[in-house]
Parts: sequence; structure tokens; C-alpha cells
Amino acid sequence: MLAYIGLGSNLENPRAQVEQAFFELSTLASSQLLKRSPLYGSTAVGPGEQPDYVNAVALLETDLQPLELLDALQAIEQSHRRVRIEHWGPRTLDLDILLLDDRCIDSERLKVPHPYLTQRNFVLYPLVDIAPDLNLPNGESLQELISSCPQDGLARLE
Repeated sequence: MLAYIGLGSNLENPRAQVEQAFFELSTLASSQLLKRSPLYGSTAVGPGEQPDYVNAVALLETDLQPLELLDALQAIEQSHRRVRIEHWGPRTLDLDILLLDDRCIDSERLKVPHPYLTQRNFVLYPLVDIAPDLNLPNGESLQELISSCPQDGLARLE
């Protein structure tokens, strides 16, 4: 199964947090890191004043089932001392499952495609970097989505 993973951090050296997460994704059991996007800097979305984020997207090939993958990603977040205090609050590391092949999942723990995927430039631009011809399960193309998604507050870092 192909899994697109969104990575983000805005605490404790965000660039290093994301780079370390790429390494950890590359060593994930029953999985192989196929591609990684460039890093992007983005303005924080969420409550209060927050530092800017570093964001990226990874493409994994994995034999893990969706909830097993979610558990593995949450274990990586925990190893980065991720604390869930405030929805959309600052964090050392955030790993989100964006897409899993053409699957649609709507469970209490996991929603795929990610509910905000089409609204977040810090997800769409790195996703286009590694999969420019990708279509979402509903048939929408990334190219269509990116054409109507401004780069406001987003800058490629590498």
C-alpha cells in the first residue's frame, strides 16, 4: 500500500525534527520510504501566536494496516515528546496520514483522505513535488487543487 504522510514541526528546532522523522520513517517496520519532498516553511494555522512551521510530505510503501501505521506514526511523535494539549497548537512533531492508495476511511481514530488535505498549502505543495500526477480518491487532481491554492505564508526552504 502507498501511504502519503504529512510532516510538520514548529518547536525545538523544527527542521531537525522533520529531518529526524524522515529518518525514522525510513526505518519503519514493513515499510520503505520511497520519496520525500523538499522542506517548506509555513505560517502557523491555529490558536494564538505560534512559531512558523517546517512542513514536508513523505511517500511510503508499507505492508502495515492503516491503524498499525497510525500507531507507528504516533509512536514516532511520542519519541519526539509530542504533547497534545491544544487542537492545532504548537508541536514538536506532527505526522498525518494524508492518503492510503485510493482508500477512503472514516473511523473514530482515522480519516483518510486527511480532512484538511485540500485546504492546506503546506500539504498540497510538497505533495505535488513528489506526486505531480496524483488524483485523490474522489477524482480531483492535485494540479486542479494547487491551481486554486495560494502560496500565502509558504516558502520552500531547500
